[in-house]
Amino acid sequence: MSDRFTRFPAALASRTRSARIGGTIPTLLAHPDWSRPAPVVLWMHGRTASKELDPGRYLRWLRAGIATCSVDLPAHGERPDPSMQDGTGTMRILAQMRAEIDQIVEHLRIIPAFDASRLAIGGMSAGGMVTLRRLCDPHPFICAAVEGTTGWLGGLYFPHESGAAAGARASAIHDRDSVRAQDPWEHLDTFKPLPLLALNSEADRVVPYDGMRRFLHRLRGHYRDHGADAAMIEAVTWKHTGAPEEHSGFGAVSNDAKNIQTAFLVKHLRPEPPPE
Repeated sequence: MSDRFTRFPAALASRTRSARIGGTIPTLLAHPDWSRPAPVVLWMHGRTASKELDPGRYLRWLRAGIATCSVDLPAHGERPDPSMQDGTGTMRILAQMRAEIDQIVEHLRIIPAFDASRLAIGGMSAGGMVTLRRLCDPHPFICAAVEGTTGWLGGLYFPHESGAAAGARASAIHDRDSVRAQDPWEHLDTFKPLPLLALNSEADRVVPYDGMRRFLHRLRGHYRDHGADAAMIEAVTWKHTGAPEEHSGFGAVSNDAKNIQTAFLVKHLRPEPPPE
């Protein structure tokens, strides 16, 4: 067990392993028992955090029979680069992480304890942005869960030019072409409909919810246009949570948020109950 997991609850730490996929991608792997194939969630944290964030999330998944593959974003965790963590490097982080996902999936396919036919993807904040953009490309995922994020980067970074809600503000300066390349909004035509759960605080001051609300409205139309049920998109919001900046976690409703997410994953990944 890695020293980075020593503060985890014992029930999680004993089932968690450390890996470095391709020699460069620091990875946390957790499995209910490591003895039989289990569905797995590829999870990505937000900017300035690390894969060890929120062990309660992973413990809930294990108890439900779901395995975890959580990776450090580029420039974060065990591959730090402070020069890319001030917000101006976000597009480079999103682009690199998106490019690494296929390599991560291939690594999971060769581990007998992971059932790659029942694979989900998700993330919070920047990890959620990677998730939504990656779903615009061909992929093996059967469901996705995001939180505290947006699928409309143009509205986040260029609010006054894109018609975002009054009061929205750009949080960093980025080249427009680099934003367009990573913006799910700009690549929605190739988004294959699948079950999607989005959790947000409506008072989020880092990634304003208006952008995600508009993105989900457009995405539901995309589902209908392709003969898919728009009800596959589930959105749960709270007016206020008490979390820092209404962005980092869900504060007073954190337990509810994690339970909603776990129930969604169980519904679509169909895990076998873990042994007693």
